[in-house]
Amino acid sequence: MAEEVKHASVVEPTEIDSKEHLTVTATGTIVDHGLHRQLKQRHMQMISLGGVIGASIWYGIGISIAASGPVGALVCFVVIGIDVFFVMQSIGEMATLYPSTGAFTEMAGRFVDGAVATALGWNYWYLWAINLAAEYNLIAIVLSYWTDKVPAYAWILVFWAFYQCIGLLGIVVYGEAEFWLATIKIVFVGITFLLSILVNTGAMGGDYIGFRYWKTPGPVINGINGFGQSFVLAAVYYSGTELVAVTAGESKRPLRDVPKAIKQSLFRIVIIYWGIAFFAGISVSAVDEMLLTADSRAGSSPFAIMLLRAGYTWGPTLINSFIFFATFSACNSSIYLASRTLKSLADQGRAPRLFRKTHFGGVPVYAAVASNAVGLIALSTISEGGGKVFGYLVNLIGAGGLIVWSVVGITHLRFRKAWRIQGHTPEELPFRAFMFPYGAWIVAIFNPFLVFIQGYGTLIHPWHPVDFVVAYIILVLFFVIWAGWKLWHKTKIVDLATVNLQEGRREAIAVDDDEEGPGLFQRAGNALRGRRA
Repeated sequence: MAEEVKHASVVEPTEIDSKEHLTVTATGTIVDHGLHRQLKQRHMQMISLGGVIGASIWYGIGISIAASGPVGALVCFVVIGIDVFFVMQSIGEMATLYPSTGAFTEMAGRFVDGAVATALGWNYWYLWAINLAAEYNLIAIVLSYWTDKVPAYAWILVFWAFYQCIGLLGIVVYGEAEFWLATIKIVFVGITFLLSILVNTGAMGGDYIGFRYWKTPGPVINGINGFGQSFVLAAVYYSGTELVAVTAGESKRPLRDVPKAIKQSLFRIVIIYWGIAFFAGISVSAVDEMLLTADSRAGSSPFAIMLLRAGYTWGPTLINSFIFFATFSACNSSIYLASRTLKSLADQGRAPRLFRKTHFGGVPVYAAVASNAVGLIALSTISEGGGKVFGYLVNLIGAGGLIVWSVVGITHLRFRKAWRIQGHTPEELPFRAFMFPYGAWIVAIFNPFLVFIQGYGTLIHPWHPVDFVVAYIILVLFFVIWAGWKLWHKTKIVDLATVNLQEGRREAIAVDDDEEGPGLFQRAGNALRGRRA
């Protein structure tokens, strides 16, 4: 009997709901569109807290301070933080009701227009594929701080191959790795805050700083041009907060776990990002030449500069270590987001069917390989220089993130309208967005405005054509894909009165079987195992 059960655990999944593409294995694992729903609550919560704290945050905040001053940078991070809070509320409401790895890209197709969904999905895919290039670029520069014996291209290729292998290990490995890596990153952020307090008060270094750097050269510098640069940088570092919506497609109990993870985003916004911006602003002068001229990533970090000014020569080594370790999680998450987005596009017929295929326990192998291949853009650092390439990639990622958030707000407003038109009430929703519809309107209006002003500095004399193209190329690509798909497929705006509001709901798999008894698909799995035994 035991031997029969053992063999039953490796048989092909048994179909439970063909219309919804749901099956269940003999071990009870739910397979949803080829992906295995195996992420636990602790995975979801830790991913929401620190899963995509960018490795370059320790460096990039220095660019923001140099661009707009300490208070200017803090204001930008606070404003974008409030914006992202409402983005997460919109995403949370839709992702809880319709948990899938396509998340908001699928919702755009359901409630707005198939052409919009196609453009949004490809925008989100190359956003994270480009982010991989930025991370590989960062790894090469960080490691060059310790040794110049290994060429940059060698570091890039070694870690490109390493993360490709990690990306093929399955959702359980990803969830467990992110749980521990995110935990350690949050510890690193806490250490950074503590060091900032000790140096600022004179407990380390013996020099009380206080708010000296807010007075000289001033709280805000470079006017609207500086704000435009800081806004796009803040958007870059907040990008990835929506990761929890994508992981909803592989959550064991999305109805319970997604809302809890969404609520954790407030902690991440206030404590981590606002804290980073505040402490960096009191740690270094906005006109410190090291922020602008240092070639190494650690040397440009405001926290490394802070420790050096206090007399601690090990400062750059420590900050470099934080950055390098954080790249493990950042690269891991970037491959995950890009590959799942590409698979979802293929599932919807908006990308080649090859990317639908999954292997190795639900891993979209071809989508992961294709996404990671884009990361080889980082090899351009060899000829152009790491700092310049990093700046270009940051602009591309930030503009792409703002476009995503804009469409999220529009999609949420149309979803609620469809919900109301078809006779449903807000009370029926398992998770309701805070301050709807005002929050959704803020998201839908404010982010398009930021997309246009983020490249304002490129129009100021002297005009730099390359910088202008980098600032707006993502916006152009979005509209080109949207227009091309719409003209070719003749898509129409979705009729909200007839859109199917039931397809894709997953309440049956959301029941906590430890507290309320097994859900529909858990029961099906149990019956299946009993029948085979």
